[in-house]
Amino acid sequence: MEKIEVAKKFAKDIRIQVIKMVTAANSGHPGGPLGLADIYAALYTSVLNHDPKNPDWAERDRLILSNGHVCAVRYASMGLSGYFPVEDLLTFRNINSYLQGHPSTRYMKGLESSSGSLGQGLSVSVGLALGAKLKKETYKIYTCISDGECGEGMTWEAAQSAVHFKTDNLIAFMDRNYIQIDGNTEEVMKLEPLDKKFEMFGWNVINADGHNMEEIFAAFAKAKQHTGGPTLIVFRTILGKGVSYMENNPKWHGTPPNKEQEAQALAELV
Repeated sequence: MEKIEVAKKFAKDIRIQVIKMVTAANSGHPGGPLGLADIYAALYTSVLNHDPKNPDWAERDRLILSNGHVCAVRYASMGLSGYFPVEDLLTFRNINSYLQGHPSTRYMKGLESSSGSLGQGLSVSVGLALGAKLKKETYKIYTCISDGECGEGMTWEAAQSAVHFKTDNLIAFMDRNYIQIDGNTEEVMKLEPLDKKFEMFGWNVINADGHNMEEIFAAFAKAKQHTGGPTLIVFRTILGKGVSYMENNPKWHGTPPNKEQEAQALAELV
C-alpha cells in the first residue's frame, strides 16, 4: 500500500534528522525519538488531520507531547512536513532557536501545549477533549505519553477523569520501551501490567508493535472508531531503534552522539 511505503520513508528521514539535530546541539535525547519515529511518521503522513501551511487551523487534530524531552521526533516530523524549513532543525536547542529542548508555545506555532515536567500531558489532553465536546467539535486529541511517567500520580488522576467524562475524542498512545533515565522501568518502579491497569480504569486499550507500520495504522484506525470513552494504544518500541549501538541501551536516553558515532548512525540509517 502506498501510504505504508510513504510512512516508512518518512520514518527513515525522521531518524536521520534526529541524529543530525542532537549531534549538532551536543545535547538532547536521541533514544526516545528514534523509537517513536515510525509512529510519528504514520501520524504526520496520514493519521493526523493537520495543515502545515495553517498551523492554527481550527479543525485540526490536536497532538499533545507529554514526554517533552523526545521533542526532536516532533520537530523533525514538522520540518519534514513543511511547517518550517528543514535546515532550521540544526538550530535545535540553540539559545535563540524556536526549537527549544522542550516544546514551548511561546516560541513556535503548531504546538498545543508547552512540555516540561513529566506526567502533565494526559491532564492537559482531558481538558482539551472536554472543551472540544462542549463546543461540539469533531477533531481528535492525540496524546503521546511515556511508560516512565506512569509512575506519576497525575497520570492516573487524568486516566480516571477521561473515563468519567466519556472522552471518546481522546486517543493516547504510549512509548512502551521499558526504559527511563535510571534504567528499566520495572526495576525503577514496577508498572506492569500497564494495559490491564488502564483497562480496569475503563479505557479501551489496544496493543501494537510500534515498529510495524501496518499495525500502527491499524491501531489508530481502531482507536478512531471507538465510542463511549478514551482509547490508549500501547506501542511496544525499542529505544534507539535503527542505530545498533543505541538500541535498548539506557545510556542513550539523554546522551548525544559524538561525530564518529553520528557517522556510524547515519551509515546504518541510510
